[in-house]
Amino acid sequence: MGVLAGRVAVVTGASRGIGEYVARRFAAEGAAVAVVARTQEQADERLPGTIHQTVATIRAAGGTAVPIRADLSKPADRARIIDEAERALGPVDILVNNAAVTFFMPVADFPGRRYDLMFEVQVKAPFELSQRVLPGMRERGQGWILNISSVAAVHPAIPPEPDGGIGGTVYGMCKAALERFTTGLAAEVYADGVAVNALSPTRGVPTPGVLFHNLIPDVEAALASGAAESPEMFAEASLALCSGDPAVLTGRVAFSRALVAELGRTPGPLDAPAA
Repeated sequence: MGVLAGRVAVVTGASRGIGEYVARRFAAEGAAVAVVARTQEQADERLPGTIHQTVATIRAAGGTAVPIRADLSKPADRARIIDEAERALGPVDILVNNAAVTFFMPVADFPGRRYDLMFEVQVKAPFELSQRVLPGMRERGQGWILNISSVAAVHPAIPPEPDGGIGGTVYGMCKAALERFTTGLAAEVYADGVAVNALSPTRGVPTPGVLFHNLIPDVEAALASGAAESPEMFAEASLALCSGDPAVLTGRVAFSRALVAELGRTPGPLDAPAA
């Protein structure tokens, strides 16, 4: 049996990129996965993937998954995700807050509507979804919440590096808020057996969104040199934080490669369900 056999996981932003890989890795370890995202039909070839494609991939490998179409910027959609997941799969044991919408612009030029949108998706949505899963987790005395962060949360050097002015301030603000939420909630629910952690890629992960923003111009060279890391590495680190002992592995603001090394793990399969 896989380490997540019998558990139910909700993964947001799982139509592509990190969310897709995490959903597939969890399913390979036996979890039933609610695949949550906006995209039902691919509209842009630069951003491939839909919730239905992720679900189909998991099911083709023998796993269990259901699609839930939701726009995390809309309160009404946020309010129904957990109820829909539990009706389809059962009580939620694991919540992965991965969904993101990102604009890279200098503060002086940043429109208020885009600022609000980023905070709705990357700060308010994780907060509200966590509120919705906590009663059940507390009642059962066990649960895992994982918030996907970024190195952008780290304060920039002053004077800045050559690329310090690329316009990532608002993105960094969102991720810094998410990390503080993580450690605060971890302290609040420690006695309830609920683990809450934040995880960032140690290096860039060549997902469709990263490539869309041209953050990794040469993927093959970046992976070979260690300037980027594989999605499988990040998915393994996510699995570690969503299957470990909540009394020990909680309140962490971790980086994926370092965490995998610390725990002595190697990336496991994405599509072969654990026997």
